[in-house]
Amino acid sequence: MTKSRDLANLAGSATGLATDSELSAAVAGIDLTNVTRIVPVDSNISVPGAPTSVSGTVGSASSSVSFVAPTDNGGSTILSYTVISSPGNIKKSGSSSPIVITGLTNGTAYTFTVKAHNIAGSSVASTASSSVTPAATVSVNYLVVAGGGSGGGGTGGWNGGGGGAGGLRSTVTASGGTPGTVESEITASAATNYTVTVGAGGVGATGTDGTSGSNSVFSTITSTGGGFGGATTDTGASGGSGGGRRGGTGSGNGSAGTANQGFAGGNGDNTGSAGGGGGAGAVGVTPGSGSFGGAGGAGVSVSMVTATPVTYAGGGGGGANSPGAGGSGGGGAGSGSTTGTVGTVNTGGGGGGGFNSPNSAGGNGGSGVVILRYLTSQGTITIGAGLTGTTATDGSYKVTTLTAGTGNVSWA
Repeated sequence: MTKSRDLANLAGSATGLATDSELSAAVAGIDLTNVTRIVPVDSNISVPGAPTSVSGTVGSASSSVSFVAPTDNGGSTILSYTVISSPGNIKKSGSSSPIVITGLTNGTAYTFTVKAHNIAGSSVASTASSSVTPAATVSVNYLVVAGGGSGGGGTGGWNGGGGGAGGLRSTVTASGGTPGTVESEITASAATNYTVTVGAGGVGATGTDGTSGSNSVFSTITSTGGGFGGATTDTGASGGSGGGRRGGTGSGNGSAGTANQGFAGGNGDNTGSAGGGGGAGAVGVTPGSGSFGGAGGAGVSVSMVTATPVTYAGGGGGGANSPGAGGSGGGGAGSGSTTGTVGTVNTGGGGGGGFNSPNSAGGNGGSGVVILRYLTSQGTITIGAGLTGTTATDGSYKVTTLTAGTGNVSWA
């Protein structure tokens, strides 16, 4: 007995089954592309119209093909759809969009068409999708730390607040700030360029505001530069972690950090006490009255390699007669006599606040860093022009540390 007769008997046994979801699901796995009409020619049922808006996504030896169902079902429930590749004529059937078609060859460009099937037969093929080239994929864990903000400069009226640490985002430990969630790894496609920028630290200035740190970027992930500590603008700047509030005139709050990147800076007051810059792991300290500098907020400890956890993104300490310490993770200490201490390079640490007499500069913020970890078996990274970085082996993983610049990375 032919496949057409078998299906005709199934369809004819109960006409109501043609709209039954269980039948649709059962038939979805059957390749109906070569089945001819299985209802009488004088029936009011006809083949459906063709699906539209067909598109495919890049996978490893696969593609997820989406489409829009035809508005004309031919008077009968559509039982299944079939995706067909070109070249190769590889087919995969399913009951709805999208359908993942496998068995493709990485590096080969494919287009896809889709047919719809009901009990009368198959539609004509859809218009072909745009070209899709499957590629091997790499699961990439990341640590992206932005540049830290500079401390506020000191002048006759006030001490500088500590600079905020650069924002910290991570897939291997909690990110900075609140809610401090662990983020999801990125699935990278081989032979595809992914942008990387390593943010610079903010630069301190004598007797006035410095600058916030610069953002760091990997692909779709951006960490925000730390805010500068308060000086002439009083409260400093918000950022990945917020800058501390200046001390010496007035009073007020430190600036805000960014959710899931860093915390706020500490407050200052009119007795000369300057707040510490926020860190990725804690708020900057609000000191007591009497020309004290608040300590910078603590950073976050991250284990991108197996044996050596490192703490990043500590806030800068506030400047004062009794200056604040830098937060763990590269934060610079505030000054009790002159320029604030710089944040440590490649940690995103905030700079320390300057002292109020004589005029002094806030410490520069520390530059950021981008670290990528991936299985050695999944590919080899290429670090493009414009970036400075190195790659080391850690057990079954490779760890690439990018310390300066802007450019692309790719895997092969």
